[in-house]
Amino acid sequence: MTKWFLIGLVALSCSHSSRSFVETRTNIHFLLIPAGQFQMGSIAADMHRVTISRPFYMGETEVTQAQWARLMGTNPSHFRAAGWNAPVESVTWFEVQEFIRRLNRLGEGHFRLPTEAEWEYACRAGTTTPYAFGTTLTMKQANFDGRDDPAAGENGEYRATTIPVGSFPPNAWGLYDMHGNVWEWCADEVCPYPTADVTDPFQRCGSRFKPIRGGSWYFGADSARSGLRYTHEPQWRGVSIGFRIVRDAS
Repeated sequence: MTKWFLIGLVALSCSHSSRSFVETRTNIHFLLIPAGQFQMGSIAADMHRVTISRPFYMGETEVTQAQWARLMGTNPSHFRAAGWNAPVESVTWFEVQEFIRRLNRLGEGHFRLPTEAEWEYACRAGTTTPYAFGTTLTMKQANFDGRDDPAAGENGEYRATTIPVGSFPPNAWGLYDMHGNVWEWCADEVCPYPTADVTDPFQRCGSRFKPIRGGSWYFGADSARSGLRYTHEPQWRGVSIGFRIVRDAS
């Protein structure tokens, strides 16, 4: 089988100035991501300036098996042995939309998948290097396959499975596992990057593919780069793809 198919607090306050929020049913913790600008893309031909005009809350971690089960009543994950605090995986983009629909019915705000631009902006956390931690990534910083990987800073333990979220240091904005563990679904479609500066892009072009970001336990360091985009058809599932969600700040 190829790697392609294997991808297969009670709220502190609802005020806009709150730096964090906790959804009470699932216990998903969110952190406020500030508005700002960044250079999006991974190669010179793709680079373009993006403005994120509004702050938003982003899940501190990938959605876990326990959080999924609390809302959906099931656990579709292949790696159940990794534990309830490991990320849920083997979920399609459409199943994630149903999770979000149920969450929104609870009345604690408007939740959704991040756009591809929001995801990269949050992953970079103000950095311009290939990774949020610098020019290289080690297996002491993220869960990926770094064995004999020239893009990895050093060799380390290859775990060959998902692991509990938050097992490594967060990026500068407090987000865990933006590199590795599982790929993460994004909301928009995979379209050619714009050639001019854009604000709050949400890409639609009739593509049948959705972006997935961040790399996974099965892939190497190169796939985990902040600016690397990979694709997946929304009806497919795989043992190395999960998601995290955002909550609108207003």
